Parts: sequence; structure tokens; C-alpha cells
Amino acid sequence: MLWSMTRARRPSPLLLALCLAVPACAFAAGDDPVSRFLVERGLVARAVEHAAPASAWRDRASDMVVGALHFLGVPYKWGGNSQDEGFDCSGFTRHVFEISLGRTLPRRSDEQAHQAGLVEVDRSELKPGDLVFFNTLRRAFSHVGIYIGDGRFIHSPRKGTQVRVEDMRLDYWKRRYDGARRAPEAVPVATAAAAPRATAILPLPGAPGVGP
Repeated sequence: MLWSMTRARRPSPLLLALCLAVPACAFAAGDDPVSRFLVERGLVARAVEHAAPASAWRDRASDMVVGALHFLGVPYKWGGNSQDEGFDCSGFTRHVFEISLGRTLPRRSDEQAHQAGLVEVDRSELKPGDLVFFNTLRRAFSHVGIYIGDGRFIHSPRKGTQVRVEDMRLDYWKRRYDGARRAPEAVPVATAAAAPRATAILPLPGAPGVGP
């Protein structure tokens, strides 16, 4: 799975905290290393009511979010496309989509926004794994990140920063929001009725400062 495709390392405390921002059903009955790590340490409770087999509800969007969080702290680099060299915003989303979905996105953020096959998504319908776009350079779709749930997204902001999580509900991002796109192959395979019911998870700490 995706976790084994990235450089293996023990999850950091920040990664664990951010993983908790993903909806509880994404981890409650999972069989991947991160899910087991969280459950074994009592950070997330297993679902016990109406729990379906993991294969019936797990979706590639959840794997995409966990994989994206794995790159927290990777430095920004203009034109960067990999963990070793660093990422710019569109290089980051392109890399995560390729290793998690096998989909190759265009290189530029505005090209990703207009990529054939991606579905436009209303802000009220955002789901983890969706691409979210912003106008940070006085032009449409000049910045892109990946929505992780709970009003937050992960991205590579600008020179001198690192891959990090931001809160889309902050005024800076609300004023610059341009829309969202979804890859059809990332849509969950189970309906809400078939998904396991999970207990509450720990809250996410405050996100780092805002950047363009």
C-alpha cells in the first residue's frame, strides 16, 4: 500500500496528531501500519457497532491523505517534485496523486484545475483527498493543496517554508479560495450506511501560520 511506497520511518508526534484530523472512520477498522499504531496506543478506538470488513469501506482517498501527511516538513523548492529535492505546491499534489492513485497530473496548479477527468466539487461537499485551489498570486488557481478534512488542507506554501497544514476557515484562505476538484477513482467504495461507526478522536492542535 501507499505507506510502504514512501520512505519508511516511525511516525512523528506531529504526524500522529494530524492523522487524527482525518475522519475517524478512516482509521477505526483499518489494517495498515498507521491505523494499527493509533489503535494499539489508544489514540483511536476501534469501531464496534455495525463494523464492516475493512475492504468494504476503505478508500484510496484515505490512503492519499495519510501519504500526504507523511511529507510534513519537506522543504519548499520551486519546481520541486520529490521528497529528496523538495516540493512546490503543484509538485507536491502531483507526487501524492501519482503514488496514491496512479494518476499523473499536469505540472502547473492552473493546469491541474482544468485537468480532464477531474470533477468540480462544491465547497460544502469537500472530502479528504480533494484538490483545493487558491488565488495567491493575483491569478486564478495559482496555488493548490490537498484537503484532509475538518476544514484543513496540506500544501507546500512558499520559499523558506515546509509542507504543512493550514486551516481553510481562516480569512486569508477564505478570501482566496478558487474551488476544488476530485479524482473519481478516489471516491469511497462504500456508502455512508455501510461505513463503520467510530468513536470520537482527539482534536487537532492549532495549525501553523498562514502563507501564500
